[in-house]
Amino acid sequence: MKASLTCCPLHPAGGCGFARHGSYARKRPWGARIARWYCPQGHRTFSLIPDCLAARWSGKLQAVEVAVMTAETAPSLVAAARILRPEIEEAGAVRWVRRRKDAIDDCLHRLRGLLPDLLTDCAPTLTACQIALGQTPLLPALREIAAPWLDQLPPPFGFAHRCSGGVSTSPSRQHSMGPDPPGSGA
Repeated sequence: MKASLTCCPLHPAGGCGFARHGSYARKRPWGARIARWYCPQGHRTFSLIPDCLAARWSGKLQAVEVAVMTAETAPSLVAAARILRPEIEEAGAVRWVRRRKDAIDDCLHRLRGLLPDLLTDCAPTLTACQIALGQTPLLPALREIAAPWLDQLPPPFGFAHRCSGGVSTSPSRQHSMGPDPPGSGA
């Protein structure tokens, strides 16, 4: 698979020195390489992630979809975690499943507002959206439909940075620094 950009996303008229900037390998799936470009005027790189890969997460988008579908159909997140991640401790497996389910639930909720003609009448679940759109797997196909908004949607579906697409990384969310609690003996 080859990826290319015809022009700089920041300077569509050109003249910024936009050029290919190599590629990098993804850990999962093995052998996947992501093409990069650089805009020297904007001091920014751009990576072209194929529709089949999860953004900012390792692995394929379809694997995320399978995990979320399992969570939607299992009697509980604990049951889904036992099915999906039996090799790790239950608490970690539940967190792993919850991260995927919450991220996709958030994206589907946002997409219902962005694509009212397609998704308004269905519940924000993968199962309901698969039925409404007649697509299986859903997420790669939905990523193509939602292409104009991918920069505003959070990972693993969209490409927005965490601070603008969901989980905040701002200092206001950090614990305040202060003295050690009494009796810490430091």
